[in-house]
Amino acid sequence: MKKSRTAVIAVDIQRDFMEMTDGSLAVPGTDHGYIDRVIADTQRLKDAGLPVLATQDWHPPGHVSFFTNHPGKKVFDLVTIEGRQQVLWPPHCVQGTEGAELLLHKELIDAVVRKGTETFYDSYSGFQDEGAHPTPLHLLLQKRGTSRTVVYGVATDYCVKATVLDALDLGYEAVVITDLTRGVSPETTEQALDAMTRRGAVFVHGIEDIVRNTA
Repeated sequence: MKKSRTAVIAVDIQRDFMEMTDGSLAVPGTDHGYIDRVIADTQRLKDAGLPVLATQDWHPPGHVSFFTNHPGKKVFDLVTIEGRQQVLWPPHCVQGTEGAELLLHKELIDAVVRKGTETFYDSYSGFQDEGAHPTPLHLLLQKRGTSRTVVYGVATDYCVKATVLDALDLGYEAVVITDLTRGVSPETTEQALDAMTRRGAVFVHGIEDIVRNTA
């Protein structure tokens, strides 16, 4: 079978990020309708011959981003750690817990790329953490002869943005499916969309053109 130059990156479709599952860090708009649409459209992309790579937050219990690991701090506080600014989040996607589980069916996923596994570094991007420790994502895409990435998931203003910007830096085209993507807040989502646009990302509503042009 001919390899597609396009690959799908489904970002962090996990229980802890979904309203549907009462996740500890649920992103607004991730209800049953959203999840059903993500699963159905991922199936269509898979059926069209596109490989699907799913990123998965996979944090150790002592992860630097958890407010519970910073005495006296609360959710959404901003702290500085070794010169890096760190947003503090509720504990989420802890390794081996139900909250870390992917909601995409296993048969839809060609590879799972775990991120955020280093205790002292956060990892919004699917390609690397904030300590520049790489994940296998770039290598997996290279092995597939990928030149264009199709990205969607959560959250627009954090992990989707970081993944898209790194993809562009690495020389990939980046297409973001807006109706399969949700953000934490309107303000930061708008800023993220602007940042991705200025760097050359393309935005589409729906997957129809992608399914028709899978070469």
